[in-house]
Amino acid sequence: MTELSGWGLFPQIDCRVVRARCEDDVRKAVLAAPLIARGNGRAYGDAALNPGQTLDMTGMDRMLSFKDGMLVAEAGVLLADIIHAFLPRGWFPLVTPGTKMVSLGGAIAADVHGKNHHVDGSFRSCVDWVELMGMDGEVSRVAPGDELFEWTLGGMGLTGVILRAQIRLRPVESSWIVQDSKALTSLTETIDAFEAAMDAPYSVAWIDCTDGPQHGHSILLLGRHARSEDLPADRPKFNLQRRGKIPVPFGMPLLFKGRALQLINSAYWRLKARRAGRALVDWDSYFYPLDGLANWNKLYGRNGFIQFQCVLPRDMAPDGLAKLMAAIAESKQGSVLSVLKRFGPQTSHFSFPMAGYTLAMDFPANERSLALMEQLDKITLAHGGRFYLAKDARMAQAVAKADPRAETFAAMRKETGLAARFASVQSERLGL
Repeated sequence: MTELSGWGLFPQIDCRVVRARCEDDVRKAVLAAPLIARGNGRAYGDAALNPGQTLDMTGMDRMLSFKDGMLVAEAGVLLADIIHAFLPRGWFPLVTPGTKMVSLGGAIAADVHGKNHHVDGSFRSCVDWVELMGMDGEVSRVAPGDELFEWTLGGMGLTGVILRAQIRLRPVESSWIVQDSKALTSLTETIDAFEAAMDAPYSVAWIDCTDGPQHGHSILLLGRHARSEDLPADRPKFNLQRRGKIPVPFGMPLLFKGRALQLINSAYWRLKARRAGRALVDWDSYFYPLDGLANWNKLYGRNGFIQFQCVLPRDMAPDGLAKLMAAIAESKQGSVLSVLKRFGPQTSHFSFPMAGYTLAMDFPANERSLALMEQLDKITLAHGGRFYLAKDARMAQAVAKADPRAETFAAMRKETGLAARFASVQSERLGL
């Protein structure tokens, strides 16, 4: 048995780990016992944990073919591998989450989103097909429009084991990003700025949730891939030099409490406000700022942390976000890492996004945080919102089932027999 956790280090569960290096290894595991596939372990909670059998897919990490931006690769390939292989050739992922250390299979299972969802949608938009091993050990290829494909994108590995996929990359002229940063002083001002920038290829905001919605200081970052003419004459088009990782001490929980947290957030906003404006930044810093911190998940101490991430529909978002921020400020808790993004519409059966705003925040894993998040759950549901399963580690089943899609997903899995073969701690907890 191996003690495993998600990226949040909460919960930590003893699991029997089986490692796969080829399709036959996967088949033996599938036919032996119920399981969940696991990629690089970047789901924050218990979505990739099964005490009976957790199937480690990191050994299936081969890129199989590439032509005209279309890449066929095994599920264990990391986005980092794809970037370092193809960015020097002028190609970049069409959709990427906030870390490049996620596996291809994990990106598909969670139907990850990035800073460009309002323009390009979620990961589904770049997937041409997926090869999936079912409960009988047989492999099927599913594509957009197929029922199984639509449930697999966002299905958290509960529709079968993802073996391979073909994805489309984006052509780029350089590895640099033209970034425009804006310092804003309230939630209303931030939402207005997002709405005015709907044509920006990328947009994301850090927002201070410790001082309530009347303040809600934020830093909005707009970006686009730099063209050749945007670069100084002495700037190489493609810079793939790896950033050195800043070591992070294990456990600094005092930084995430009350007045200390308010001071940190205030100082961060003032620093970034002084540097607001246009800048040419490297791809790694823009898309993956936290990847530059070694093991940043250990900042919250040995008990780990929990992320709360919800999305609210566009018409309900201003009021819902204001109430979320007010509840957080009143609790005297908060998050250094509070991120706001604008989503466009979503079509997959069980994916997280909807047209509106998503707010993500990290909290130390303790009883006060759990109580606060139950309050945030109620506010989210009252405003027609839903929650991101890739970040969930503690949601109650009744909260998950408030989304009618959850009952439909669970019924589909029961009727097809998938529920008896593919299961995780999360799926059992949420009744999926």
